[in-house]
Amino acid sequence: MSESNVTNELIYSVLQKMQADTSEMKFDMRDLKVRMTMVEEHLGSSLIATSGVNSRLDRLNDRVERIERRLDLSEAR
Repeated sequence: MSESNVTNELIYSVLQKMQADTSEMKFDMRDLKVRMTMVEEHLGSSLIATSGVNSRLDRLNDRVERIERRLDLSEAR
């Protein structure tokens, strides 16, 4: 069998690599959190804009219905 030589230097170098990898993952997670927040904010503003458009369409529909009633164009219900 081959003898494996595990030295303190080897352990130290592996731990340094692990620490660097962990640090990089922390940075990536912070970046992802910021980007996710931006997506959520954009989605929220899109929903607000859609709500505004729906409100305007509802008012327009009410106006068209009033015009149809005045001109006696609406179908009997």
